[in-house]
Amino acid sequence: MVIPCYNEAANLPLLMARCAEVCAGREEIEFLLVDNGSTDDSPAVLAAGVAEHRGLRSVRVEVNQGYGYGILYGLQQAQGRFMGWTHADMQTDPMDVLVGLAAFENSADPERLFVKGRRFGRPPADVLFTMGMSFFESLLLGKRLWDINAQPTLFPKAFFATWEDPPHDFSLDLYAYHQARVGGLAVERFPVFFGERAHGVSHWNVDWRGKKKFILRTLEFSFRLRRALRHKR
Repeated sequence: MVIPCYNEAANLPLLMARCAEVCAGREEIEFLLVDNGSTDDSPAVLAAGVAEHRGLRSVRVEVNQGYGYGILYGLQQAQGRFMGWTHADMQTDPMDVLVGLAAFENSADPERLFVKGRRFGRPPADVLFTMGMSFFESLLLGKRLWDINAQPTLFPKAFFATWEDPPHDFSLDLYAYHQARVGGLAVERFPVFFGERAHGVSHWNVDWRGKKKFILRTLEFSFRLRRALRHKR
């Protein structure tokens, strides 16, 4: 399971301890924490935590090239039949990964399954924002896409091998979800509680200016994705 970490030094001890709980008794589970070009104390905190906890590994991107880039960098080095990602801010519990993995264990065709959380417990304004973006993306791309940025996101390694030119920013969540829909994978969602950050603030969802920037980037990628789909037809 890949977790991109950018300047999350204050959250990392809590995160790594929780990840270690997930790994307890499950040798097949590994968390790969990607230091995504952090400029705080994250490298030292990660090094100490990886040495202390079983089932954790870390790699570093020297210069931050985007949220999606950090995830893709980690996925390329991840091992195992199933992989995915979640966030480092502790707003979603790493323990949710076990629920996601259980879906593969109980599936008759796990190689054709895409699993994703579905958030609850968020402020009404954020819920309305998500509803608007979900409705727009579903209409634009012709596939049902709901709560696109919810975590965790899990899928077979073979599915990841089919990706072509995935985006390096927050649009990666949309790309992966849409690719699963286009590829005909069964999509299974499960509820995850979305709480407050343990420490620090969001790197994008700070105010409406941050949301505006996120919307514009997502729209640019969405229209590019729709054009690419039309060329394939």
